[in-house]
Amino acid sequence: MDGADGADGAGAGEAECKALVRRGYDVLGARYDEVFGSETKYGAWLGVLRERLRGRAGEVLDLGCGGGVPVARELVAAGHRVVGVDISGEQVRRARRRVPNRRARFVRADAVELDFAPGSFDAVVCLYALIHIPVAEQPVLLGRIASWLRPGGLLIATTGSVALTGTDPDWLGGGVPMWWSQAGAADYHGWLEASGMCVEDERFVPEGDGGHTLFLAHRPDRG
Repeated sequence: MDGADGADGAGAGEAECKALVRRGYDVLGARYDEVFGSETKYGAWLGVLRERLRGRAGEVLDLGCGGGVPVARELVAAGHRVVGVDISGEQVRRARRRVPNRRARFVRADAVELDFAPGSFDAVVCLYALIHIPVAEQPVLLGRIASWLRPGGLLIATTGSVALTGTDPDWLGGGVPMWWSQAGAADYHGWLEASGMCVEDERFVPEGDGGHTLFLAHRPDRG
């Protein structure tokens, strides 16, 4: 979240803040991939998921799928089925072009408005997406994610490391604003446990002058 001005956005409604996120990724989604090296950065994290799904064709939800690379592309190539969801229509269009496979389905939607049947997925991947959702909505969404996982299903998510809500008026130097809203790592740990998930790993991911927290958590097996 380098460059955020720290404004709390109190004068802006949730819909307005989400519109900033949508437009930012509509305009600068490709630029984001270039700046942050998304194609290579997530490799080790996806390796954990591929190992957990080894030997079977899994159903995976990619929340905040962006342009479909690398998460959807790599998982589809490994034989899994992926539902990718992003708030940006342009990102969804990019994902459909970049991962043209019948095992991948991409949908433009607000993550908090999704409605999947309980036990729909073997894994949920949510990288750098929670932090663009109003923090008050995040624990509810994590609870819903827990319900969408099958017993033993894995969540891989990046979250805030420290509590911060703010706007960068010139995100990535591209002339459009971006907005973030996040809690601290201890809050996310507590929310994951309150949802019924078990936290397997929690680690700080340094980035620029700050960083984020990577969580691996799973829904316990029955009985």
